[in-house]
Order: sequence, then structure tokens, then C-alpha cells
Amino acid sequence: MKVANKSKKRRWHWLAIIAVFVIIVFYSNKAKADVIPGYKRLKYPPLAPITIPSYERYQLDNGMVVYLMEDHNWPLVSGSVLIRMGSIFEPPSQVGLAELTGELLRLGGTVHYSPEQLNAILEQKAASIETSVTRTSASVSFSSLSYDIDTVLPIFAEILQSPRFDNQQLELLKTQVRGTIARRNDYPGDIARREFAKLIYGQDSPYARVIEYVHLDNIQRGDIERFYRQYVRPEAMILGIVGDFDSARMKQLIQKLFASWQGDVTVTPDYNTSEPRQVTSGGVFIVNRPQLTQSNILLGHIGVKLNDANYPVLSVINGVLNGFGGRLFKEIRSRQGLAYSVYGSWQANYDYPGVFVAGGQTGSETTAQFITSILEQIQRLRNEPITETELSYAKDSILNSFVFQFQHPSQTLSRLMTYEYYGYPQDFIFQYQQGVKNTSREDVLKVAQKYFQPDKIVTLIVGNENAIKADLITLGKNIQKINITN
Repeated sequence: MKVANKSKKRRWHWLAIIAVFVIIVFYSNKAKADVIPGYKRLKYPPLAPITIPSYERYQLDNGMVVYLMEDHNWPLVSGSVLIRMGSIFEPPSQVGLAELTGELLRLGGTVHYSPEQLNAILEQKAASIETSVTRTSASVSFSSLSYDIDTVLPIFAEILQSPRFDNQQLELLKTQVRGTIARRNDYPGDIARREFAKLIYGQDSPYARVIEYVHLDNIQRGDIERFYRQYVRPEAMILGIVGDFDSARMKQLIQKLFASWQGDVTVTPDYNTSEPRQVTSGGVFIVNRPQLTQSNILLGHIGVKLNDANYPVLSVINGVLNGFGGRLFKEIRSRQGLAYSVYGSWQANYDYPGVFVAGGQTGSETTAQFITSILEQIQRLRNEPITETELSYAKDSILNSFVFQFQHPSQTLSRLMTYEYYGYPQDFIFQYQQGVKNTSREDVLKVAQKYFQPDKIVTLIVGNENAIKADLITLGKNIQKINITN
């Protein structure tokens, strides 16, 4: 009897387990059917409204503009100055002068600190001071723990006002640049970007020229000192500080450190620049690199500034062309299998026209097909309206990523400083956002027809000339060779 009872218990035990399993599977499938009807039908709550942190803007008597933005979430303070100094202001015979001046501001020490002493103090305080020079601006930035600001900010001010420009550090920097020049043809992508800019703007244009050995030989310590005195001056600066500080006390410290500083009256900055224009229209250009089995391709023409009235529409066009859902990816990568990555983008600048550039890498044997396919997609945008689905995808991609522009107060502060530097309205980013929202399919077609200029498209290929030249004849374009050193 005991054996029989145990057998019955086991049967009931297994029957109970099976029943529970069936119930779980049934309700699980039912839940899946009810909860996941398809990703296209998923609903998301609207993004939270964006708020701008409070800030203060004022100006010192010497002309320096100051922005202060308190942020007490972390015991940190960071800041930067934007300086009206860039490579477009350097003499054509001294390309690299602006960059060397910026580097030596930080690395060359000050009147009170040698380069080694400066590095030791900043390392001890876990602080940093860095410089950066672009074509149209320069910046010096710092970061510090909030309780070390009374040490770091005076050093930051001394670097700006009393640099030593140590000659040994200058020679070291020049040696490093010479090494960079020697290696600059090692990477096909770097060659393509450099030579493409020359084709668009002209090789002697300040927007495309590159440093050569002869330029370095023309730059001495005295040239750097003169360039510094000419362009690093308080009336040409915007200082911004964000972090864990009291604004009233910070204003006192800034007044003490910067108010008495005056620009050198013996030299006058020259801010005159010319608007760049496209110097090469049409044609196919080859940089021969016989060792390559792939072609690195760029094609495009001159573009627009960020404040162009139709830049929001061009951004939507970027969204239609790019990304996993974009036309270039779906057609050239997924359907034709010509490239792992492919892109096409309107790249705009604040104060001079950028470029529309498309490109990628493909096998030597498919070079002409890759180029033709990109041109076909450009022509398609000019010939027919995009779909409503494409419009929604492109606009949502831009608008949904908008929140990442406001993750940290420092982003907002940097944007405010940049807008003032280039003369943009402080709400420019919101004007751009509204422009994207207002973009219609008709706008995209109209702007594509106006802004894409097929007759101006320049095509540059870095690849094996012997493997691709015969195939390129099918493009029906004039093919020219670009010789580069090394």
C-alpha cells in the first residue's frame, strides 16, 4: 500500500508540474501577443522639455567678455577662453605659426614657472590646462577641483598673459611636427581628406593649405612672440567658467587676475579674410598608391554656412542619406555589397562655407560602380520626393538626439560662447530645431534641386591606379593624377 500511495503521489506531482508549465506557456504567449504587437506600433512618451541653466554675462573694462554658470553637482570647476586667433591669420610663408603659438602657450612655461614646474603643479593638483587652435579660432581651457581654483586660475591667467615661450620646447615641437609631415602619407583616409580640401578651396587657400618643412624653417621664437602679441589680447577674448563656485567671489578673482591686462598697442591684429570659393569643378582625380587593394573615395562640392536659411533642410537630407535606415547604407552596402561604410553629408561651418562630401572605401574592382551609385542617389534626391516614412525617420533622428546637446551645463556655456564669437543669435540652436520640425517633403525636393550641383562635383580616389584607371573611363570624366611626396 505504501508503494502504491507513493506512485500515486509521484503521478499527481508530475501532473501538477505539467499543468503549471502549460498555464505559464499559455499566458506567456498571450502576454507576448498583447504586449508586443510590433515595433512600429510602440508608443513613447514625449521628451522632457529642455531648460537652459542660469548664467551671467558681463564685460571687463579691457573688453574681455565673461560668462559665469554655477553648477554645484560636482566639486569641479572648468573654463576656457575663446581667442580670435586661427591659422587663417598666419602668413602664407609660415603655415603652422598659429598652432605652434597655441602649443607653446601651454608647454613653454611662464615668467614665474618653467615648463617642468608648471607640469608638476598641475599634476599635483589633478588639474589640467590645454590649448587648441583651429582654422578660425583658438582656445585655452582648464579644469580643477573647486577647492584648488585659487591656485589653478592664477596659473591659467599667467599662461595667457606672461608666457615664456621656451626655445627648447619650441624646437621639440618643431621636431614632432616634422615627424608628422614624414608620416602623413601613411594613411589613405588622411591623404583623401587633405587633397580633397585642396581641390575644393585651392592648395594655397588658408582653408586648405598644410604645413611643410619649409614653413617650419621659417618660424622662429621671435615670430611666435609677435604673433602672440598681435592676437592674444583681452578685447579679442571670451572667458567662460562653469562649476562649483560662488559667482560673487569668482567675479572678484577674475577682476584681480584679468582687469589690468591690456593688449599690446604696438601691433594691430589683422582679421581681414576672403570668402573661400570652389576652385575646381568636375573631374576625377587619382592619388596613386600601388600597394592598396581598396580605393578611398571622396566626392562633393562646396557647401554652406551653418546660418544658411536652408541648413535645417540639408540636415534632414543628411538623415535621409545616412545611418542604417539611410539610402546610401541600404543601397550601396546592403543591396550591392560595395562597402562596409558609406556616407554623404552636408558639413557646414560657422564662418565659412563647408562642403557636401560623400564617400567610403570599396574594392579596386568596384571603384567606378561605387562612384556611380552615390551619384545616382544624389540625382534621385533631385528628381523625386522622398517618402513620408523617410521624412519622419530623418526628422526624428535629429530631434530625438537634440536632448544630448544639453546633458551638461558646460555644453550650453560652450555653445553660448561660440555663438557670440561667430555673431550668431543665442537661440540659434532652437531656431535650427524649429527649422527641422517645419521641413516638408516638398522642402527637401526643392532644396536638393537647388543645392546639389552635379556639374561641380569633384571626385578624388586614393588607390591603385593600374587597377582602377581603365574602369574609371566608363564614368566619362576627365581623369587627372595628383602627385604627393613620399
